[in-house]
Amino acid sequence: MRTPSVIALFGPTAVGKTSIALAVGRALRAAGRDPVAVSADAMQVYRGIETLTGARDALEQDDLEHRLVAVLPITESCSAGRFAELAHAEIDAALAAGRTPVVVGGTGLYLRAALTELALRPQAPPELRGRLEAELLRDGPEALHERLRAVAPWAVAGIAPRDRSRLVRTLELHEMGELRPPEGPSALWTDETRHPTRLVGLVRDRDEIRARIDVRIDAMLAAGASDEVRAADAAGASATARKAHGFEPLLQDDEDRMRRDTRRYVKRQLTWMRKLPGVEVVDLTGDPDVDAVAARIVAPLLAGA
Repeated sequence: MRTPSVIALFGPTAVGKTSIALAVGRALRAAGRDPVAVSADAMQVYRGIETLTGARDALEQDDLEHRLVAVLPITESCSAGRFAELAHAEIDAALAAGRTPVVVGGTGLYLRAALTELALRPQAPPELRGRLEAELLRDGPEALHERLRAVAPWAVAGIAPRDRSRLVRTLELHEMGELRPPEGPSALWTDETRHPTRLVGLVRDRDEIRARIDVRIDAMLAAGASDEVRAADAAGASATARKAHGFEPLLQDDEDRMRRDTRRYVKRQLTWMRKLPGVEVVDLTGDPDVDAVAARIVAPLLAGA
């Protein structure tokens, strides 16, 4: 086992990633290290929706520097490939300067983009994407989900019936001849990360996280998330930025839908994370002492110092 040089903290919305990241930063500084947080959140890269995405929490932390937070205009699109370039540059620069990167984010593609060399598949021709999106609007996501089940049952297993973006993308790949069953485990959860990485998945009891989601959304609304979204819409927010959870519901003044969508998303995240091989799962149910949790997380790095 190589001594890790990077820490990756990931987990679902409202699990408490920021508090653990801050504690990890304190533990590293106490050991003479110089930590820097690198966000691996697809939506926190945008300026103009900091309240909605939780980016404001990161920006307001004076005791742990955060990178890749609010760095792109709301009008720009950010693909996984572009994000990978940004994240690799930040992580490599930190390591070259003798710092310890703490990569913090949700689950999925953008975390993988930050930590590995992505084998990106080709983009679909505009006419193909346009046709599938028109069919999505006409028939609904459940119909596309059933179509995908018929042609690639192995691919539909991890896609929720209302996950519109993944349904369209997966059907695109199928029609382009680029959809193939995975061969072996994902490279993210092996030693094939770009740098030796300590992978830590943060989870909580679902009832507890449900309550935390409500508190989080209440705080967002009180801080002006609805006005923020309307301003972003008026400024011409890109299609990518509009995928931020809560963006479209708040445009429609539908707070209940925002809560339902967030709960469904978190449920999928927790189910996915608990099945991952090669990742240390840390359960934060009951709010354990964050400094004690952080000490366990950083121990393998310090052991190799």
